[in-house]
Parts: sequence; C-alpha cells; structure tokens
Amino acid sequence: MQEHKSNKFMRGVLIVAGTFFLGLGVLGIILPILPTTPFLLLSAACYSRGSNRFYKWLIGNRWFGKYISDYRSGKGIPIRAKIIAVITLWATILFTVFTIVTHPILRLILFIIAISVTIHLLMTKNAK
Repeated sequence: MQEHKSNKFMRGVLIVAGTFFLGLGVLGIILPILPTTPFLLLSAACYSRGSNRFYKWLIGNRWFGKYISDYRSGKGIPIRAKIIAVITLWATILFTVFTIVTHPILRLILFIIAISVTIHLLMTKNAK
C-alpha cells in the first residue's frame, strides 16, 4: 500500500514539474532571455514518467511538439536556443557559485554539470 502512495505522489511531483518547465518553455517563446527547447525537453521527460496523457498532449501540440520531435528525431536544436541556453546556464551557475554556494565540492559539482550540459548542447546538431 505504501508503494502505491509513493508512486502516486511521485507521479504528481513529475506532473507539477513538467507543467512548471512547460511554463518556462512558453515564456522562452516570448522572452528572448529564456531558452525554449531545453525547458520543453525537461517537461517532456517529466510528463513521460508522470503522465502518458500529458506526454501525448505535449508531443502532439502544434506549438511545442515540433521543438521536442526535432530534438528526438535527431534534427537538433535551433542555434538561437543553444546560445541562449548556454548563456543562461553559465550566468545561473556563476551567480550560484559566487553568491550562494560556499562548499568547494558543491561548487565543483555545479561546474561539472555546466560543462557537461554545454558540451552536450554544442555537440547536438543545429536545427534548421
């Protein structure tokens, strides 16, 4: 019984997180400082584990589905989205490292994450 409650709770958390990332992705369409594609991919990842119905809606959506399907099919990420994502990533990491996080190991972990994500984005094909 406990496992069922835990799964239901986790599904709820994933749906809320997916909706949050979807909201950021929508804002990224409007605001040039937010990347759209990475947030939509995070939303799709959360929905795929939390709700098949939400995931199918997102993939089939006429505005958001293209970003996700282009990435998943190997067509890549738009260059503008990559640039904004890398700038936003590094601005956030640097701000966090120099103003919030004081522990050296945590700082190192944040830098490793930022480097890894940057490499992944740079190595991902540019969408046309």
